[in-house]
Amino acid sequence: MWRNTRSGWGLVSIIFHWLSALVIVGLFVLGWWMTDLGYFDPWYNRAPWWHRSVGMLLLFATLLRIVWRLFQPTPVAQGSRLERLAAHLGHIALYVLMLTVLLSGYLISTARGRGISVFDWFEVPALVSHLPNQANIAGEVHWYSALALLLLAAGHALAALKHHFLDRHDTFVRMLNPARTRRR
Repeated sequence: MWRNTRSGWGLVSIIFHWLSALVIVGLFVLGWWMTDLGYFDPWYNRAPWWHRSVGMLLLFATLLRIVWRLFQPTPVAQGSRLERLAAHLGHIALYVLMLTVLLSGYLISTARGRGISVFDWFEVPALVSHLPNQANIAGEVHWYSALALLLLAAGHALAALKHHFLDRHDTFVRMLNPARTRRR
């Protein structure tokens, strides 16, 4: 139930998937909202602190997710050859965009040489800093890759719903219930 099989996703992969989806949407909404905060707004410092802290935890979870995925079987995909290829390339693009968003966020926050406090539990050191125009360039990359990630994730969700409701595949169900796909 915890591990993937050729017929379905395990509970670890399912938790990584849905937790990442929720956190990414939440971080996007928070990030968009906080860009309009004024200097005297009580959330002016608190919102970025939350955004950075959750973003760093998501970066660590994403790295763990990638390692987990490398050592787990991938369930057999359904659909035409073109759909399977599109799904494979789409998943690669989702991972690349997630890492791009998260690493560019890190580069924004560490541009001045200060580490990132993660909920005051620990600090992620500034390994890369003081590059020419680092915060501005990383900020542009962060914004546009976050938009691209959300658009691709929306396409991913629509494809899952299409497979579920129109094609009558169990693709969507396999990402909801690990026990159901193991009964076959």
